[in-house]
Amino acid sequence: MDTTQLGVKKHLTSSIPLWVRTDQPRQTGMDYWKGPHSKIISATPGLEEYRQIHLAEDNPGRWPVTDGVETSIPVDRKIDGVAEVTFHSALSPLLGRKQTQLAYKDEINVFRRTLLYTGPPNSSRWYEVAGPGETVGARAMVYLRRRDGVGGGEFRKFIKEQLVPALAGTGVLKELRTQTFLPWIEKLWDTPNVAHDNPHDQQFHASVILGFTDTAARDAFFTSNVIEELSNQLAPLASAIHAYDVDAALTYVKNGAILPHYEQ
Repeated sequence: MDTTQLGVKKHLTSSIPLWVRTDQPRQTGMDYWKGPHSKIISATPGLEEYRQIHLAEDNPGRWPVTDGVETSIPVDRKIDGVAEVTFHSALSPLLGRKQTQLAYKDEINVFRRTLLYTGPPNSSRWYEVAGPGETVGARAMVYLRRRDGVGGGEFRKFIKEQLVPALAGTGVLKELRTQTFLPWIEKLWDTPNVAHDNPHDQQFHASVILGFTDTAARDAFFTSNVIEELSNQLAPLASAIHAYDVDAALTYVKNGAILPHYEQ
């Protein structure tokens, strides 16, 4: 598929991987994030969309084994969820500073580690792959780590010009979102009393969200020849491909409006 013919909306999005506290049941943390914490973030001025990606507890790694690439997700770095925050404009984060301070203070109530990945404006891309009335019944979230020695420009070009067309060309996706990240800087999100350790060899450089009709379609996708071919193409560029099953994607702010109840 030629992505020049594929509808795309470009955004400024921050992606915040989260690890819930381990001194209480995991579900307690996930519920707190879904409830009280979500209200603080939703009230932030300047948001276009706010979505919580709840990752499944059992996530050994969906991506097929690929020589020289880390595809099994290390247990000690396994992410619990991702906050996906999309802004109206590049100035929006400045409008939300007061509310962000409240979010900082609340993090200790639920999280043990949080990291902020962000990209330049228009680096978050939402592709129009679903037909009219088609909905998403299952999702996967894929994090990509660029191989040392591979340039950022080369990596971004591959995602846009090869990865996206190959994924869209399968015809099975009902959602396709990509993000490429600027180099990670701890000071951008250095919240108190919560860990932000992110060694160089653990950092990510891009993420992809894939939506399917149902879990059967997701299962079939990850065992398909397309993924095997993509893996072989990605191997020289990526040192890690971590593919997570998503339990739920909850939208709290949509088209700039706070929803009365999250949409799934």
